Amino acid sequence: MGNEAAERTEEATARRRQKERDRGNVSKSKDMEAAMVMVGGLALLAVFSKYIYLNIQSMMHETFTNLDPSSVDTTSVIGILYPYFRYLGIIVLPFFCLLVVIAIIVVRMDVGHVFSLEKVKFNLKNLEPRKMLENAKRIVNPFQPRSLVEFAKSILKIVIVGACGYAAINSRKGDLLGLVGLEIPIALNIIGSVLLNMMINMCLAMLILGYLDKKYQNYEYEKSIKMTKQEVKDEYKDTEGDPKIKAKIKAIQTQMARQRMMSSVPKADVVVTNPTHYAVAIQYDKTKAPAPIVVAKGVDYLAFQIRDIAKKHNVPIVENRPVARALYNTVPVDGMIPSNLYVAVAEILGYVYNSKRET
Repeated sequence: MGNEAAERTEEATARRRQKERDRGNVSKSKDMEAAMVMVGGLALLAVFSKYIYLNIQSMMHETFTNLDPSSVDTTSVIGILYPYFRYLGIIVLPFFCLLVVIAIIVVRMDVGHVFSLEKVKFNLKNLEPRKMLENAKRIVNPFQPRSLVEFAKSILKIVIVGACGYAAINSRKGDLLGLVGLEIPIALNIIGSVLLNMMINMCLAMLILGYLDKKYQNYEYEKSIKMTKQEVKDEYKDTEGDPKIKAKIKAIQTQMARQRMMSSVPKADVVVTNPTHYAVAIQYDKTKAPAPIVVAKGVDYLAFQIRDIAKKHNVPIVENRPVARALYNTVPVDGMIPSNLYVAVAEILGYVYNSKRET
């Protein structure tokens, strides 16, 4: 296992990453998500503060206006508690629903679009005694490297976030000590201000810790999906095909194309040569194309074969070095000659046609 892990030196390919996403294995930071949800909840409290305050005020007013014991039906507990449940629903339900929406958006921003049944699929192998024992050991054993890291992170987060909250309260210690004797509305405003400062400090601390945790989770994820050189080669074979087989197929295709090209040489009107290194076979048929077409071309040995076939089938061979080079370099097989070579090719074809008439 150690050697296998040591060999995982290659970055994960796009296909491997997609497979991991399909299995639900993505980089995810719970600390960052918790921090973002807490910030969202704090923002919702700021937006709904007046709404919550007015409903609490109404609930308190209704409570104190019904303090007469004779007006309370003690036989109906639901009747007594109903107003409180109603106000609780009015206050909490919109806040809770919006907080759920914020949580969904935060998770989507963290991991992207992931839908995998792999994580919720029931696996009978997990009920095997050996598997259950391994899971129990993993839970009970606190000295596993990952468990130790998570435990240390949890302690560090509690200390840092708690210290930030304490710093906010300590900085307003004078205001809190001066609450004695103040009117209730003023005291509540001061307490609310201190709590707001504390929450802002704690949110900032959680955001910073969440950012660092996200970086760490990304590092761990990239490390976990690294591949061996052999896995990269195997994946390339699966997606692109075996390079040896591809090379063989390409060689066969090239050979077939060459044979097809050579079979067109006897139908050519003329073969233009360099004279030895280049050979280009040209055919002109008004019914097929408005301009002459290069039906075959080659250099060195292939040029020799084109000339040899042309001689066997009495196809005229004309030496013209600049035209032969220009046709070879600019016109593909079965391609029409460009307009800048019309005159030169027309002169060659005219010469060939005149020679045929004289004979």
